[in-house]
Amino acid sequence: MAGPMRIRAAEADGVTTVRVLMSHVMEPGTRRDGAGNLVPAHYITDVEATHNGKTVLKCEWSGAVSQNPFLAFKFKGAAKGDKVVVKWVDNKGESRTDEATIS
Repeated sequence: MAGPMRIRAAEADGVTTVRVLMSHVMEPGTRRDGAGNLVPAHYITDVEATHNGKTVLKCEWSGAVSQNPFLAFKFKGAAKGDKVVVKWVDNKGESRTDEATIS
């Protein structure tokens, strides 16, 4: 299982900037190991961020995203002290959900 996400969220002038560092192997399934065997695919497929239960970001990824991906996005309508929740699901059905308080 992947480690916790590092999430930073800051509000300034009505715009909240969220930065997320995810811990995941993001193996595309096209690489071979030392014995020449394909390393099985294992990558994040879906990412969703919510603020007060409302989706503010939703995206679909493939094996083309690098290991330990970094994601940054902005949205309007949040206040300092609110929570931002980020969740991902991978192609093996594993998932991770973490949250951060907006500063």
